[in-house]
Amino acid sequence: MCLLALAWNVHPRWRLVVAGNRDEQHARPTAPLARWPDMPVLAGRDLRSGGTWMGLGPNGRMAVVTNVRNGLAPTFTGPSRGALPLRFLAGSDPAPAFAASLASEAGRYAPFNLLVADAQACAYVGHHPDGERERRLAPGTYGLSNGALDAPWPKTTRLRSVLAQWADAGDADPQPLWTALADERIAADDRLPDTGVGLALERRLSAAFIREQDYGTRASTLVLVGHDGSARIHERRFGPGGVFEGETMLESAP
Repeated sequence: MCLLALAWNVHPRWRLVVAGNRDEQHARPTAPLARWPDMPVLAGRDLRSGGTWMGLGPNGRMAVVTNVRNGLAPTFTGPSRGALPLRFLAGSDPAPAFAASLASEAGRYAPFNLLVADAQACAYVGHHPDGERERRLAPGTYGLSNGALDAPWPKTTRLRSVLAQWADAGDADPQPLWTALADERIAADDRLPDTGVGLALERRLSAAFIREQDYGTRASTLVLVGHDGSARIHERRFGPGGVFEGETMLESAP
């Protein structure tokens, strides 16, 4: 997952709203959103490492992870970051306690950002060279890509702004969120981050939706968790060149 915006206790119907895109190599084997037979999780599955990037667990538990982009980082051979959402989704620790516990061992993993939420709280935990380690999030709207939480990357601020307006208005139709996730605008050079990958690649990665043959947006996902504990996760999938390949929506009762 490489771009997301999250609204916590802002919308009158949904206590949690997450809109995000997963960007990945198209050749990486992936299973679509499903109910896992071996774990109480609604999520897609990375078939190479066995983890996930975003999902729902029992009682409206939610977790989403992004990597941290650093073109100068050495090769990492430790445990997969995709296991982190599963640890929270299948567990029972409150979100802040989980974040605090994971913060003490975050260095075991390649740099990451992880957001977790349950019925009472939403928390951030990360292993980031320039960011904080963990904190409980106050009600509000947040944005995250492959930098620090709320880093002012153009695609992150645009998506966060759309979600904030949608949530504040109490809208029911999620189409504005889908439209924002499909945004292919390239940011101006003077607004691009410098993550060590070179200007040409920074430009290509600055769109919310990346449409390329080898690497690009593989899935756009909306998560909606109601104040009553009901939850919905809706995934739209894309192949090389951004070709639409299907969609799945799953719901869970309170």
